[in-house]
Amino acid sequence: MVFSSIYFLCFFLPFTIIFYYILPDKIKNMFLLLMSVVFYACSGVKALPILLLSIAVNYVVGLLLHKYNKQASRMRLYLIMGVIFNVGTLFLFKYLNWIVSMIDSIVGTPLPWNDIMLPIGISFYTFQGLSYVIDVYREEKKGNNKFYQPKLINLALYISMFPQLIAGPIVRYNDINSALSSRSHSYEKMQHGLTRFTFGLAKKVLIADYLGETAQLIMINYFDMINCSSAWLGAICYTLQIYFDFSAYSDMAIGLGCVFGFEFCENFNMPYISRSITEFWRRWHISLSGWFRDYLYIPLGGNRKGNVYFHLGIVFLVTGLWHGAEWGFLIWGVWHGIFIIAERILKNQKILIIKNCSKTMHVVKALLGWLYTMFIVTLGWVLFAIVDLKKTLNYIKVMFGIVRYDFIAFDTFYFLSKREILILILAIIFCFPLKKLFKKFNYKDVWFVQGAFVLVLLALVYVKIVNNGYSPFIYFRF
Repeated sequence: MVFSSIYFLCFFLPFTIIFYYILPDKIKNMFLLLMSVVFYACSGVKALPILLLSIAVNYVVGLLLHKYNKQASRMRLYLIMGVIFNVGTLFLFKYLNWIVSMIDSIVGTPLPWNDIMLPIGISFYTFQGLSYVIDVYREEKKGNNKFYQPKLINLALYISMFPQLIAGPIVRYNDINSALSSRSHSYEKMQHGLTRFTFGLAKKVLIADYLGETAQLIMINYFDMINCSSAWLGAICYTLQIYFDFSAYSDMAIGLGCVFGFEFCENFNMPYISRSITEFWRRWHISLSGWFRDYLYIPLGGNRKGNVYFHLGIVFLVTGLWHGAEWGFLIWGVWHGIFIIAERILKNQKILIIKNCSKTMHVVKALLGWLYTMFIVTLGWVLFAIVDLKKTLNYIKVMFGIVRYDFIAFDTFYFLSKREILILILAIIFCFPLKKLFKKFNYKDVWFVQGAFVLVLLALVYVKIVNNGYSPFIYFRF
């Protein structure tokens, strides 16, 4: 089940919201947990036992860490057990098939192996389980013996809450710990949450899906029958699609969290206005970047102990692997890591730092930084979209005119109908912080305008969904 499906919008969500607000506070968590389990089962009932096992093991590890908080050796043992379980679960279901396929290619003879199913959302809920047991361990060592979650229902809800279960954001237990026990609800919160959900839904259905159709045609269907300009168009469409697709899911998750009384962290902050790759990663998938910073980069030594460039390299290697068991994802992570490290070196050596520059020079510097960033990011998304390294290399060669196919099935304007041009223009405009242009406008005096706009968006979304049907989110496969 996806947020942009008729079943979710017309049946599951209204039913869940209505009964959630009718039921007494004491059983709201139980009901929300039940609906989260139903939601996950509709997405893949065979994977449900894995999610439930993850909840049970992390709950028990948390209890053991709390019970033996005076015994350092036993605490370390239970922490290691919790980390091994979560990492091992992710390895088994996400990476073992890939490793077996590599062994097959090396040996030359297929091993007697049946592929293991990849449970949807496993990358997200295992990371939440990891952060829980690690944080409980850290807090218990500090003497905070009230941090762990004594109620199984509350921890289960934290790990499996349906708004962010499938594709994030990765919510820290510390951020919603108190809300799991007691939270407030109001008409204003519900209105704000549903409005944000609607805007996210519109971003997904009315922008990302249209861009995805063009990107799919160019980069996958006709990748060996296109010219240079078409290749760039496909790369740009995918660059915009993945942002609007993933940020739309985050908007919807944050909005639904607000409806149910939770405050989830922001996951995107206008990443395509960045003027460096370092800045891009402060704005893109913020919950994942923060997770790797706190649970991998800093434990490795960060920028205080050891070689900071080695630590950054490890983080981005793992970032690529986290996204999928394919060489394309790994190289994508390395690609970004190279430029992060290069920028760090240039900053430390105080190269390219211009002091006391004029306003014109400042603007030029900002523009060049933005062009450089978008160039690197767009090429990286080609790796991410195609995954297959050989096909990716050929596609990039076409982009730069190194390879020219004898047979070109369609010219660039075949893919650029009036609708596609309008969507492209709107997508580019919405990548920039438009709120600053309207900050003096008092929306409270014209609340009905926003309400009418939301209703229009909903109407357009329903028409699109009815006509086009299923439209999965890109990050569902991670």
